[in-house]
Amino acid sequence: MFVCSCFGVTEEQVRSHADAGACTPRQIASACKAGTDCGGCVRRIQALLGRGSCPRRQLIDQGEQPLAAKVPEAA
Repeated sequence: MFVCSCFGVTEEQVRSHADAGACTPRQIASACKAGTDCGGCVRRIQALLGRGSCPRRQLIDQGEQPLAAKVPEAA
């Protein structure tokens, strides 16, 4: 089922981005543009994200940086 008609983003794609660490509608938008045009899908994205656990949030709570935020060390 489509969540974002403007960009053709499906529920499965939103869940996939969430599984990869996107925890907010803004992070979903960064990943696939859903919610950045008319905005009609933002509430649906919020509902799909729910209030479940967020891998990125768990890392931050543990004092670790998410993989995407880690800066490689200079050689």
